Amino acid sequence: MDGSVEGVVSMLQRAHTIAEEVLFPATLDVDAQAAIPRSHFDLLAEQGFYGLAGGSVEVDFPSLVGIVETLSSGCLTTTFTWIQHHGMVRALTRTVNEELRDKYFGAAIRGEVRGGVAYAGAIPQPPRLWATATRGGWLLNGEAPFVTGWGIVDLLLVSARNTAIAAGESTGTIISGLVDAVAGAGVSVEELQMVAAQGSNTVRLHFADYVLPDEKVTGEISHREFLANQHINARLNGCLAMGVATRCIHLIGAAGQAETARLLRDQQDLIRTRLDGGLDEPATLPAARAAAVELAYRSAGALVVTVGSTGILARQHAQRLVREATFTLVAAGRPQIKDRLLGVFGRVHE
Repeated sequence: MDGSVEGVVSMLQRAHTIAEEVLFPATLDVDAQAAIPRSHFDLLAEQGFYGLAGGSVEVDFPSLVGIVETLSSGCLTTTFTWIQHHGMVRALTRTVNEELRDKYFGAAIRGEVRGGVAYAGAIPQPPRLWATATRGGWLLNGEAPFVTGWGIVDLLLVSARNTAIAAGESTGTIISGLVDAVAGAGVSVEELQMVAAQGSNTVRLHFADYVLPDEKVTGEISHREFLANQHINARLNGCLAMGVATRCIHLIGAAGQAETARLLRDQQDLIRTRLDGGLDEPATLPAARAAAVELAYRSAGALVVTVGSTGILARQHAQRLVREATFTLVAAGRPQIKDRLLGVFGRVHE
């Protein structure tokens, strides 16, 4: 574990090198083939990036934000898939199920076991996935509408709402546990076709009396407790849009529009400050997240205008980034962010 300034700088430098020399050069192929090379994830594991949430590589939160944003600027599809892993690692870090932690934690932070998440019983209102107590575990029923990394990850951290709602407690508790990422008894898979990041292998899972045994349960917490730390995830999710904006701005400058690039970069710096401020004032985060997404969308449009007619050709970055900016409009979105974006897009300009 290296918590030194040199260690943090090294991780940021590694992220930049990987983004520029490995991820970005492959993005058009990843997009066209709807497949991420396994070597991308192997490299991230080799360089310690699977251990960021588990303390094996110690970086402060601002540096973590910089790493995620940098990798997103290299390849949104790869980063969006990889970032899910850290939800599983955090759950293993906090669980009181010592046998489960001992079984998976070391392999998870080394990237030997790779994970995804499905918060369908925790975030949507009403919940989409429910857990009913049964002998030796829980029965899961419902669906997880968007699960990323199917066929890429080994395990999913699944969160389901407890059907045994206490009197006067309308939100109930949330049961979380690890599920093998394979179709089988009680779980079926529906493939999804997306406008961007198709290589993330995002699917819809259907659960019908799927047995989650007690030995694979990571914990049970109240809905209030679950939401208490969501501002951290909201800030990290903002890195996806900021990464897309970073790449667009860079390409605009490289195409000869230095002043436009400068203006957009100045706006990005202000939005980044607002996103960081949302960690202390979570109520401001939806507006900051909406501003980040709107910047990505606007920067992608500016890139198309900058490069001209070639921007709509299939094997060009401009059209890919427009689609990826569209993806960020709804990825990890919440009603408050949606309302802010509709307010921005519906505004009349004279």
